Amino acid sequence: MSDYDAVFIGAGHNALVCAGYLAQAGYRVCLLERRAVVGGAVVTEEHVPGFRFDLGGSAHILINHTPIVADLNLAAYGLEYIDIDPLFFAPFPDGSHITIWKDVGRTCDSIAAISPQDADNYAKFIETWQPLAESMVEAFLQRPTPLNLFRSLGLHSGLGRNNMDRLSDILRGYGALLRHTFVTPQVQALVGWMAAQSGPPPTEPLSAPFALWHPMYHVSGVRRPRGGSGMLTQALGRMIQAHGGDVMTEAPVRRILVENGRAVGVETTDGRRITGRAIVSGAHIQTTLGLLGEEEMPAKSRTLLQKARVGNGFGMIVRCAMKELPNYTALPSTSDGTPGPQHRALQFICPDLDYLDRAYSDYLGGAPSRDPALIAMTFSAVDDTLAPRGQHTLFLWGQYYPYELASRENWDDIAQREADRMMAKLAEYAPNVHSAVVGQLIETPLYLERTLGLLRGNVMHLEMSIDQMFMMRPALTMGNYRGPIKGLYLTGASTHPGGGIMGAAGRNAAAVLLHDLSRPRWRFWL
Repeated sequence: MSDYDAVFIGAGHNALVCAGYLAQAGYRVCLLERRAVVGGAVVTEEHVPGFRFDLGGSAHILINHTPIVADLNLAAYGLEYIDIDPLFFAPFPDGSHITIWKDVGRTCDSIAAISPQDADNYAKFIETWQPLAESMVEAFLQRPTPLNLFRSLGLHSGLGRNNMDRLSDILRGYGALLRHTFVTPQVQALVGWMAAQSGPPPTEPLSAPFALWHPMYHVSGVRRPRGGSGMLTQALGRMIQAHGGDVMTEAPVRRILVENGRAVGVETTDGRRITGRAIVSGAHIQTTLGLLGEEEMPAKSRTLLQKARVGNGFGMIVRCAMKELPNYTALPSTSDGTPGPQHRALQFICPDLDYLDRAYSDYLGGAPSRDPALIAMTFSAVDDTLAPRGQHTLFLWGQYYPYELASRENWDDIAQREADRMMAKLAEYAPNVHSAVVGQLIETPLYLERTLGLLRGNVMHLEMSIDQMFMMRPALTMGNYRGPIKGLYLTGASTHPGGGIMGAAGRNAAAVLLHDLSRPRWRFWL
């Protein structure tokens, strides 16, 4: 008899979601997390006294397209979401700005102040591509089998016989698509910079769908858990425990136990052996691979997984405790410092697509971006639990930052230099930020690897290129959440649909496990 029905390696948000569905169905689950807190890259901690910093993902967008929060009744376990509107605010060097609201009409009014033509183009863009974007959501919420992909991306995408001309747009890089769609560099940059959050640059072939997802922001909006991003994973942990599950922190796994070609348990670094009918890894796929001996899995499967591209880093983050909010030249703050719509929104620093291309070119050369594209997030403007009264938090995400530097410099040595460069770039748009900082946490690609297990600093685990998506993530024969040996299952950002705070990988993996665990035991062990 196994100790549990399912033993989880890692307690990131996808593993927690998967375990939550299993626990709710009455299965015995155990999660083993190497850190002192569950959540993986969705955690919130106090690194400057009185200020609560997220360490990983902050904006909750993708999860709003799923039924997870309702299915698992997370509100009953302390999760309270705050709706954020406007969604995005983009100031530009000429003093203009655009605000993206959840309401498309209100957004078009903002764009019209810069370009009436692009206001019309934007409305048409949303209307044209929303069916395809909705079909992508459908594809993300199920296993990426050929039949499922055909139903969602084929039958339900709006790309019928009369719309085949749109295929040429889908096959482009999103930079070319947006330059063809919009006339002003401001609108091109705003949509393009959000598309770049998945990783591919504007010039990458077949990357247009990352921009064509844009209509869904007007559907899902942006939300924040009160108390910080990590309140989602804390609620998941409490939900699992309330259903009889065990959650063990400071319990890193040393190896996966294999008997007769089947995963039957794990061994922790302190020597504990815990067995399960199913072993589920929510860790990075390369980390999972390292827990299996050379002889314990087929050579072909190991070769396939070793070819999965992690890439050379992605971005870095500077978390700041602030005396005041950024005061943007393009939309000045009120005299009393009351947060404005620009502070509630995610704030984009990316003046045009050429700027983004140059930042990516620096990255390809193995150097930090000289002029980084940034997203500033001031969630304390909507959540007063994040900072002392009258003070604020500023999270500054920048792209692109290579893990391995051509200069052979060490990230520990240059972290402050690059953080200062990011702050200087923001200060070109909001000059007060330098004097407003009272404390700081710098998360370089190396920090992300050490602290959150994000190998080579890639927050998506694996590069989000078309050849590593859908049924090919993490490898062609393992896109169904079943691992390279019997009894081993996979979830997390290394699996379909990839990175971001969505939980779909956990929910989809749970569907597979619920099917397999419900089979007669003699069949399950075959």
